[in-house]
Amino acid sequence: MKKSILITGGSGFIGSNFIPYFLEKYPDYTIVNIDVLSYASDNRALNNEIKNLKKLKNNDNYFFIEGDICDRKLIEKIFEIHKITDVIHFAAESHVDNSIKNPEIFIRTNVNGTFILLDVAKKYWETSALFSNNTLEKKHRFHHISTDEVYGTLGEIGLFTEETAYAPNSPYSASKASSDMLVRSYHHTFNLDTIITNCSNNYGPKQHSEKLIPTIIASALAGKKIPIYGDGKNIRDWLYVLDHCKGIDITFHNGVSGETYNIGGRNEKTTLEIAEKICEILDKKNPRSDNKKYSHHITFVEDRAGHDFRYAIDASKIEKKLGWKAEENFESGIEKTVDWYLKNFHI
Repeated sequence: MKKSILITGGSGFIGSNFIPYFLEKYPDYTIVNIDVLSYASDNRALNNEIKNLKKLKNNDNYFFIEGDICDRKLIEKIFEIHKITDVIHFAAESHVDNSIKNPEIFIRTNVNGTFILLDVAKKYWETSALFSNNTLEKKHRFHHISTDEVYGTLGEIGLFTEETAYAPNSPYSASKASSDMLVRSYHHTFNLDTIITNCSNNYGPKQHSEKLIPTIIASALAGKKIPIYGDGKNIRDWLYVLDHCKGIDITFHNGVSGETYNIGGRNEKTTLEIAEKICEILDKKNPRSDNKKYSHHITFVEDRAGHDFRYAIDASKIEKKLGWKAEENFESGIEKTVDWYLKNFHI
C-alpha cells in the first residue's frame, strides 16, 4: 500500500527540516502537511514562514493545508480526501515562557488537538473501505513527537531513560505529558500502532527567533544585549535538527509498536557555554567593525519561573535497538547553524 502521511505542524522548525529530508529519501510517499501558521510557524529569519518549504511547491507528492488540528471536521475531511495511511504529529505549542503567560492555548493544541488526531485516525482506519479487513495493529502508524521536558528536571548526575517517571514542571511540559498519555492509551485500549519519541533540545536552521540559539545570534548581530537567564548554569542536551529527523525516520519505519524512544545528542551544555561558543564563532566569521567581542553583550536577566536545572537523555535504546546515532557533535552542528543564520538573517 502506498503511504499517504499526514504531517501536522510541518511548517514549523523541526517539521520544515523533516519534510524535505523525508520526501527526498522516499519520493513515492505522499505528504500532507497541515499547519495553522501561528506565530510559532513564522520564521522571522526568513520573514515569511512559507519559505521554509518553498522548494516543495512543485512537488506532486506534497500538499499543504492551512488549518487547525483542533478542527475535527477538517481532519476528517483530510483523511477522506487524501486516504491517510499514517500520521507523524509535530504540531504543538512549545515555548515554556509562553505557557507560563497563557497556559490555555497549550492545553487546547497539545492535549485536545492530539486527542482529535488520535480519534479521527482510529475511526477512519477502522471503518474506511480502503482499509477494510485490516487490523489497526502494524498497518497504520501514529508517530507522536514529544519532548524530554515531560520527565521534569535532573540534578548534576543521571540521565532520562524511557523508564523515567513523568514529572512535568511547566504548563508546556504538562500538556506534552498529557498528550503522551493519550497516545499510550490509544495503543493499549484500541491497538492503535503508536510510537512516541521524546527528544532533547533541538537546534539548527529555520528555528523560531524566540528560541535560545536564534535569540543569541540575532541579539549579537544587532548589537543588543544577549539575555541569559539566571546565572547561565542551566544545562540542556543539544540535538542537531537533521539528526532528530533521521531518528524520527528510523523509529517511524522500524520502531516497535507501542514503544517510546528517547532521541538525544549527548551534547550537554550550559546556557552560558552556548552563548560564549556562538560569540566565538561570530567573532571569526563576522567580526564587529569596532573589533569588540560579541560576548561583551552577554547579560544575565531574571530567571524564568520554575526553570528546570538540567535535562539529559540516555539514547541507548534507539542506538542499540534501531542503529541510530547522532552524526553531529555540538561544535560541528552549531557552526552549521551559525552559518545558516548569517546567510538568512536580515537585521
